[in-house]
Amino acid sequence: MIIDFQRITEEQIFGFKGGEGELLTHNYMDDRARIMRSILKPGARSGLHEHAANCEVIYILQGTMTFHYDGLVEEAKAGEVHYCPIGHSHWFENLTDKDVHYFAVVI
Repeated sequence: MIIDFQRITEEQIFGFKGGEGELLTHNYMDDRARIMRSILKPGARSGLHEHAANCEVIYILQGTMTFHYDGLVEEAKAGEVHYCPIGHSHWFENLTDKDVHYFAVVI
């Protein structure tokens, strides 16, 4: 199966999961997974959220994103992956002046 994000309507979200700022995202969802190609704008952040029944993998395509994971602060730059396993919590933010492009899968 091929997922062509260019054929999926871009969604503009302000305050993703209770956060602040702007997130642009193309989402594919079925009953088992959510697959996203997104852009987190400068100064934007998600809200804190737990992955109680699923896990999330976020691959940074361009830029640097700061993750707050189980009380730790970590930076991931282009080519690196952040992983939030089942039963853990995280939130993320763009502390830079450039867009962060990323690919994420929630399973």
